[in-house]
Amino acid sequence: MSAASAIVLGITGASGAVYARRLLNVLIHAGYHVDLSISESGRAVWLQELNVELDLDDFDPASIVTTKPAAADKRLAATIELNEPTAAGQLRYFHYKNFLAPIASGSAISRGMVVCPCSGGTLSGVVHGASDTLIERAADVHLKERRKLILVPRETPLSLIYLDNLRRAAEAGAVVLPAMPGWYHGVQSLDDLIDFIVARILDQLEVPHALMRRWGSDD
Repeated sequence: MSAASAIVLGITGASGAVYARRLLNVLIHAGYHVDLSISESGRAVWLQELNVELDLDDFDPASIVTTKPAAADKRLAATIELNEPTAAGQLRYFHYKNFLAPIASGSAISRGMVVCPCSGGTLSGVVHGASDTLIERAADVHLKERRKLILVPRETPLSLIYLDNLRRAAEAGAVVLPAMPGWYHGVQSLDDLIDFIVARILDQLEVPHALMRRWGSDD
């Protein structure tokens, strides 16, 4: 797939870095192009939760993309023809302060954008059109161009301000997809719960997958 139809991924400072890592690697190994931007808070959470240091100024794709899917990842193997990704070709990274990046303009076509996880600050910036970072600007572009924008908040409990911002986002056209995993698909491990959320994101992007057993399915 060409970079012209890339999926935009913004990683911000909410808890839930595991969702972003899994989503990114599934997309890359499935052959999709991803335009990536990570906020400073997103970098801090990645270090806290995954013990991985990301250099946002001199970014190395190998720090975030696995070279090979795990051999035991049967769900991923059932979903796609596993391939050895060329991260430099399938992943384009843009610094969160780089407003000259293609994704800052509506003239750059994408398949859609995901903010995963989506912090409360980023949510507020999106619904109020602040565009303080490239991630917020790219989200604003997707809203104005009527393209798919998926926000994945991970917070509890929720204040009235937060709830109102979620409502505003939905009214503006965003898909609000909280990281609330289900338990009806035969949960046996933490990976099952992670894949539940990633699977729902992939559904919204119309990316075929077999990461979870669907309701009513015997598979």
